[in-house]
Amino acid sequence: MSDRPAPPQHDRKMLEALVCPQTRTLLRYDSERQELISVAARLAYPIRNGIPIMLVDEARVLD
Repeated sequence: MSDRPAPPQHDRKMLEALVCPQTRTLLRYDSERQELISVAARLAYPIRNGIPIMLVDEARVLD
């Protein structure tokens, strides 16, 4: 279990409405890792201090 608090419900809905800047597909919110996952691009975009970093160069490549 993560020590990070879950975002308020309205913030979670906002995060789930974002799209991948590379593929324009919807992202999945991973609350445990504080990332937005693009299955299509196989990238994980970090959320830092509550702010999604939607830059391909900042994304983690998924195995």
